[in-house]
Amino acid sequence: MSTLTHRDLNHIFESLRNGLVPERGIDTFAVGIEKQRGELHRQLDLAKDGEGTIKFLRGGYGCGKTFMARLALLDAQERNFATSFVVVSDNDLRFHRFDDVYRRVMTDLGTVTCPRGALGDILDRWIGRIEDALIAGGADEESPDFDNLVRRRLDEDLASIPGGQAPQDFVRVIQTIFDLKQQGELAEAGALISWLCGSENVAASAKKAAGIKGDIGSREALDYLRGVLAIVKAAGYKGLLIVVDEAETILRMRSDSRGKSLNGIRQIADAASSYPGLLWLFTGTPDFFDSRHGVAGLAPLHDRIRFLKQGRLASPRQAQLELLPFDAERLRTVALRLRELFPSGQRGRIDSRVSNEFIDRLVDEVTAGFKGDVGVVPRQFLREFINQMDLVDDHDEYDPMTEYGFDPGQLSPDQLNPQEQLLVRGEPLYSTSEYSTNEEETDEADGLVPQEDVW
Repeated sequence: MSTLTHRDLNHIFESLRNGLVPERGIDTFAVGIEKQRGELHRQLDLAKDGEGTIKFLRGGYGCGKTFMARLALLDAQERNFATSFVVVSDNDLRFHRFDDVYRRVMTDLGTVTCPRGALGDILDRWIGRIEDALIAGGADEESPDFDNLVRRRLDEDLASIPGGQAPQDFVRVIQTIFDLKQQGELAEAGALISWLCGSENVAASAKKAAGIKGDIGSREALDYLRGVLAIVKAAGYKGLLIVVDEAETILRMRSDSRGKSLNGIRQIADAASSYPGLLWLFTGTPDFFDSRHGVAGLAPLHDRIRFLKQGRLASPRQAQLELLPFDAERLRTVALRLRELFPSGQRGRIDSRVSNEFIDRLVDEVTAGFKGDVGVVPRQFLREFINQMDLVDDHDEYDPMTEYGFDPGQLSPDQLNPQEQLLVRGEPLYSTSEYSTNEEETDEADGLVPQEDVW
């Protein structure tokens, strides 16, 4: 369990107050997911040993997919992996466009010391390791020829990228970034780092310095990712974890875009093993994996990652890793952990008034408010629970056992996500009409014939 600073604690509780998953410190109240977490550790070990692998995290609304994915990211960074956390959007991420995917991966590329936009930091670390190795081998860092020695070693590393599959523009840009930094032209080097991260807003003058034109396109984007992966490992990291969260958003796309996006995932799954040290982790709902509008409608992908279950048991080592819904005991355990962590100078009052008895009652009342579906209530439960601790901390006279009662009708629509609104109204949580396409569209894409590969 990690050691939390005061800043970490404030981040945890502010995030939960707003119904969000904290980005750090979540291992301190992660309960009931030991097997799933252990399987993701096994996947990270495979990547560390040079395997390229992919995993699909499946679970219904409210079961903690984003929490589990965030926890995997933190565990990966603790194991000295670089990471990226991408959320699928039907507005600004067309998943069948690999340049979109690449741009988002690079924007959110992070390490334990640089949470986002870490490519420049990773390049500096790589060059620093080259310099240290040369010095350890007897080179004089004060020699006028030292930079040339570093540049030759850098060129050798670039030439050794697996299979020689890094695009030549990628190689030239890296070389030019090094040269510009050595000349003190940091702004120009920074512009090329932005271009390498997929930016489409880099001045032509910066591109000209590296002998490149245009921007990174869909067909070459994942070859650039191969080059970035090689640099990540050359910089001393064990590998790279890319999380793609909320893949079920693809179901809301137009049928043609949906089919292409699913085929893009199929291409990534098929090629995953050729990216040594890279672990992809996708999250999605059962409807995404099992409906004809989703993975089940694309036979090559469905056959590749089919979910198998024997009665109520499923092996965590298959392609899809199942997250089970919350139950009352798991909610209660999370609440007890958070009560221990809650930053307060009134510890005795918090423990006595937000008692175990009150926690049990709150679990029952919030669950009843959502028509008994305990698996969907964690987000609202935690918001209510933390609000009660806040009230006890702020007001000497407040006693939640006598003054509090949960009424979902008092929550405004903007406080409820679409699934919570359905439950409050007593409507089914899943509906195939939610993913129906425009009436003008044909559904021919639901045959989901695989598109041309770009790998």
